[in-house]
Amino acid sequence: MGKEKKISYFINAVGVLVLFLLLYALFQSGVLGVRTSYLKGICTTACYTIIMVTSLNLLVGFMGEFSLGHAGFMSVGAYASAVVTNMLADAGIPNLLLFIIALLVGGCCAAVTGVLVGIPALRLRGDYLAIVTVAFAEIIRVAFCNFEITGGGRTMSGIAKLSDFYWCFWVTVVCVSIMFLYTRSRFGRTIVAIREDYIAASASGINVTFYKVLNFTISAFFAGVGGAMYAHYMTAMIPTNFNFAYSAEMLTEVIIGGTGSLTGSIIGAAFLSALPEAMRQFANYRMLAYSVVLVLVMIFKPGGIFGKWEFSLTRALKKLVHFGRDGKKPAEQMTGGE
Repeated sequence: MGKEKKISYFINAVGVLVLFLLLYALFQSGVLGVRTSYLKGICTTACYTIIMVTSLNLLVGFMGEFSLGHAGFMSVGAYASAVVTNMLADAGIPNLLLFIIALLVGGCCAAVTGVLVGIPALRLRGDYLAIVTVAFAEIIRVAFCNFEITGGGRTMSGIAKLSDFYWCFWVTVVCVSIMFLYTRSRFGRTIVAIREDYIAASASGINVTFYKVLNFTISAFFAGVGGAMYAHYMTAMIPTNFNFAYSAEMLTEVIIGGTGSLTGSIIGAAFLSALPEAMRQFANYRMLAYSVVLVLVMIFKPGGIFGKWEFSLTRALKKLVHFGRDGKKPAEQMTGGE
């Protein structure tokens, strides 16, 4: 890793730390009054939504395959983690450690499911793959409706509320950072090569099926982590929460933000997490608002708002410095001329 890249990562890490400290000061100062808990809740929702949407972007944006069953992986992570934490509730384990266990269990169970689904499904492409993923999500939902351990179709309640915003913030940072590094790695570049030309990649000796299943599994793992965060924030779940509409909503957020841009997924997920709360008085028109935004983006910005562009604090600071220098040049030349 070059020196310039290390400096860039360090500056961006400092930027994330500053953002966290600002949010911490805002919530702890009491400036927001009674709205503090409410806004922290929205931010927590944004955290697990960001993980869900960025993980889906690994499939849609970087691999170029549509998946409409991402809510199925989320549900596996949510229910698996909830069952485990309920079993360990009286074991005297500290909440932070229990939260980490929940995340790992949820992610690993979803990853195993991703392997089982991905091996047969990823031999298909395009519309056929989308149909298979929809079927998978519905099978999982119906199964959870009939398992007694998950409530048997009724509400599974009594889940420990472990998803504190401050913990969720750093889990989100770690997850997004790992996904970013993955997309910049040899494996990520191979996935992009498969997206660009499936036949050429296969002819070059790339084991296309292996890399597609690998990417599918990684995406499922992070979906399971997001599901575990969701379960331990809501503390109650029913299988119908993870229906086709929820998968379609996440896909909408990916497309609006920009397929192939993790920055776009973060901004899109954060914006659309806050939108339902902003439109609470018009709750019946929420999906209509999503549709209007999606249509407008497809007309004026077909690649999504961010396209394949990624935000970098280092790049932004460089442009700011250059702009400042350029802005001084005319004044200096004028002073020198006088």
